[in-house]
Amino acid sequence: MQKFFFNKKLVITLIALIISFLLIAYSITVRNNRSTPSFVQQVGNEAFGLVDRVISYPVELVANAGSSVTDLLNTYEENQKLKQQIDQLAADKVENQTLRKENKQLKEQLKLDRSLTDYTKISAHVISRAPSAWQNQIVISKGSIAGVTKNSAVMSRKGLVGRVVEVNKSNSKVELLTTQNDASNRFAVQLESDGQVINGLITGYDSQKNQLIMGQITSKTKIKKGAQVITSGMGGNTPKGLLIGTVAKVTNDDDGLATKVYIRPAADMTDLSVVTVAKRED
Repeated sequence: MQKFFFNKKLVITLIALIISFLLIAYSITVRNNRSTPSFVQQVGNEAFGLVDRVISYPVELVANAGSSVTDLLNTYEENQKLKQQIDQLAADKVENQTLRKENKQLKEQLKLDRSLTDYTKISAHVISRAPSAWQNQIVISKGSIAGVTKNSAVMSRKGLVGRVVEVNKSNSKVELLTTQNDASNRFAVQLESDGQVINGLITGYDSQKNQLIMGQITSKTKIKKGAQVITSGMGGNTPKGLLIGTVAKVTNDDDGLATKVYIRPAADMTDLSVVTVAKRED
């Protein structure tokens, strides 16, 4: 009886081994043949794919968000750089315009200087003009070191603007033709009308009309509009023939004698940047 049970166990063991070998062989065959995965493999693959998608989706979202933020920062930096370049271009444009304007003024100034034959010419820049004294005075960049002397005439690129009233070592104060100071030293001027020379003084300024006023006129000669008014040179420190402006209007008394001549200034008193000091030569 014992021998029977022993043979039965041996047969079962052999059958189990054979089945195990067959399963291993089948598994190897299925693994090598990817086109025919087993049901278990399919379920495992689907489960693995689902888990992969669940994990990778938020990771992908975070990565995309980070990329978007990086792109946004890069765009902002590029935008700032472009703004700086635009601002720099605008500044360069203004600087170039200023340089062109200054160059033109200097060229015109050189032409003006050649007309002041009996006087030393000293070019200077306007360095100060107080709003409270806008019509009265300016401060220029040359003083006694450069040879500027008191009472010298000062010209812009188009005409007379004033007279030096105070001299320091490195700068000077200029009283303008448009000053409202009644005690200022007036310019002696003249004009021609019908071949006759008419003399007078610059006695005031009409700020509303932006016109100089010529007074102390003794001639009865009729004065025409548009006549040029120049310095007469009778003041001693001022060259003769410096242009002041043109006649805009004349008022007469009952006897027909001109009492006031309104003069449109040749110089632009609102735009003074480069000037020439006319110093009388010893």
